[in-house]
Amino acid sequence: MRALLIGRRIILQLKGDPRFLVISIAAPCLIIYLMKVLFDTLANPFLNLNRFIIPMAGFIVFFVTFILSAIAVTRERSHQTLTRMFVNGFRRVEIIFGYLIGYISLATIQTLFIFFETIWLFQLQISTIKKIEYILIIWLLAIISIALGILISTLAQNEGQVFPFIPLIILPSIFFSGLLVKVKLLPNWAQILSKTIPFTYAYNGITGLMNDQLNEYWQNLGFLFVYGICLLVLSSLTLREFD
Repeated sequence: MRALLIGRRIILQLKGDPRFLVISIAAPCLIIYLMKVLFDTLANPFLNLNRFIIPMAGFIVFFVTFILSAIAVTRERSHQTLTRMFVNGFRRVEIIFGYLIGYISLATIQTLFIFFETIWLFQLQISTIKKIEYILIIWLLAIISIALGILISTLAQNEGQVFPFIPLIILPSIFFSGLLVKVKLLPNWAQILSKTIPFTYAYNGITGLMNDQLNEYWQNLGFLFVYGICLLVLSSLTLREFD
């Protein structure tokens, strides 16, 4: 119940910071537009760019949500908000789930805006059922991004310490998820690393759905769910009461 109180406070904070909300929505939407410009420039009958469109939309959700949640939660620590919650008797699990509940609302809005902008700009013809399935896996990826951001924030004392983690999370997600090169073509160590990257499962699920392989889709959706639970547990264990 007290996790809901924290979630409500986060939502009220977001509503009270319209600039942050606008940037959170406008920035990824601008990136999608720039991606459209790039793809139009690269248009080639021998190059199939369609297979990148929805996976890239999912990646942009993952990227933006991770950065925003990591910085926002770290700011809570630097402003001593976390310390005050511990002093008032909040448990680690309540704090972690409270932050998750609060930022899910923003992640949901981002997911919907980015997905439907992608559909509109690229004029994709997708059935309603498939749209729901795409949104579900991208939304789950966004939630995992929040959990990952919370985990990173437990390792940082201020916003500046978050930035070194960004390339460590984002670049392997591009290189080793299968987005650019098939995972089976990578060295053995990189194939093992790819299994620790949440975007790998999102990419496999999205491509499975694109190829009408529903078993592949649901299997990777399940992997993402388990991954998210593990991140939340790990965040609860690493969250410090005092710096």
